[in-house]
Amino acid sequence: MNETWSEWITLASVIGSVVIVIYILMVMLFYILLFFVAIRTIRTKANSLSFQNEEILNSSFSPPLSILVPAYNEELNIVDSVRSLLGINYETYEIIVVNDGSKDATKQNMIDEFDMFEVQHQVRWSGLNKETKLVRGIYQSRIHPNLKLADKENGGKADALNAGINLAHYPYVVSLDGDTVLDPDAFLKIMKPIVEAKPGEEIIACGGSVGIANGSVVDRGYLGEDVRLPRNTIVVMQVIEYFRAFLMGRIGLSKMNMLLIVSGAFGVFRRDWLLEAGGYETGTIGEDMELIVRLHRLIRQKKSKAHIAYIPDPVCWTEAPEQLKYLKRQRIRWHRGLFESLWRHRGMMLNPRYGRIGLVSMPYFLFVELLGPVVELFGYVFLVVHLLIGDVNIAFSALLLAAMILYGSFLSMGAVLLEEWGMGRYNRVADVSRLFWWALSESFWYRPIQTIWRCRGLVQAIFGKRQEWGDMVRKGISVSQGGTGK
Repeated sequence: MNETWSEWITLASVIGSVVIVIYILMVMLFYILLFFVAIRTIRTKANSLSFQNEEILNSSFSPPLSILVPAYNEELNIVDSVRSLLGINYETYEIIVVNDGSKDATKQNMIDEFDMFEVQHQVRWSGLNKETKLVRGIYQSRIHPNLKLADKENGGKADALNAGINLAHYPYVVSLDGDTVLDPDAFLKIMKPIVEAKPGEEIIACGGSVGIANGSVVDRGYLGEDVRLPRNTIVVMQVIEYFRAFLMGRIGLSKMNMLLIVSGAFGVFRRDWLLEAGGYETGTIGEDMELIVRLHRLIRQKKSKAHIAYIPDPVCWTEAPEQLKYLKRQRIRWHRGLFESLWRHRGMMLNPRYGRIGLVSMPYFLFVELLGPVVELFGYVFLVVHLLIGDVNIAFSALLLAAMILYGSFLSMGAVLLEEWGMGRYNRVADVSRLFWWALSESFWYRPIQTIWRCRGLVQAIFGKRQEWGDMVRKGISVSQGGTGK
């Protein structure tokens, strides 16, 4: 009997390992395709961006922007974030900070710093056929007439963005997180695909890359030219993750018009399309992805040739979690948001009516992004089983281990290489060396931790356990932080 069970365990582990190796190799081939698409795109953009910023800035065709900044308990960063926005290189824009029932001094810091007064006359409020939580007051700055503050009851980020959309005056709406700091030319670059769209080509949304500010000097809302890699190892691993997600993943998917995520930290949208789509969905955690999927659905329903774009050049900088417990909350929340977005729009999955979105992009996010951690977890289990079984399965164990290292560490090293070749934000040799070293180590510790968290998020989403946002302890991305990390 024991021998029979042993044979069954051996057979199951071998079959499972072969399936996982094949799965990883197929995913690797897809990522390699995205990698080469990203290289080609970055090379093309590097040759075309340098001389057109001034043209866009002074062009009468540059559409005005309504910049929405939802803020909840952002007293440490909100003033610096708004200062960076007031200094952007763009002709016409308004800034609408939406204080979503903060329990700290977010509202008061804004009023004091920018000399704001409450607007008593009728405020324009139109657009979304959707109620938001009560807006208690609208404030305007005496110093900067294009800066407004909406103070409302707490309803979550999506509700705050919907309130901002209703207050917006301009045809393009930008969503930003309250803890972000922008490069001065970020809006010039992110609007470039929209301004330069060919006749018949319509860009309804565009996303930009997000950088991690931990360790760099942010002085009065501006990030210095000297971008530094933080000393905190947890943050360094997130820097590498962002490289892989933004430079390797989103560039390639955008090029094929299959992008399903425009980061909530930095994205621009056509306001009329937002209104027609119904704004942000308040009943989901991943409101940024859910909106993009809904926009793709609307594009197909209208038989439009509209495009959702991504370019790597615009950079907003944000503060990343420096402790594992806060990073864990964030990643569980992200994975739950991914599940909810795919589940809400499951009718698009493998549906020819939705073209490449239904046949390629949705299955990719399902089988690679959502279920990939489950496959990886089984891979670790099978690897342990192989090691316990003995020499007979050493070959399978070695093959499985090699595949998982290729899947994790080598992809991350490729992303670091792409960043240094295309963007070159980290110009210290020591920083680049550290990035390569930690990218190589990813499969041996960081990726398994992430796999467990993401599997936990998936289980919570399936069984409907309520996800609390929780609070992330922030140090504040300011000059006092420069060059430090724990």
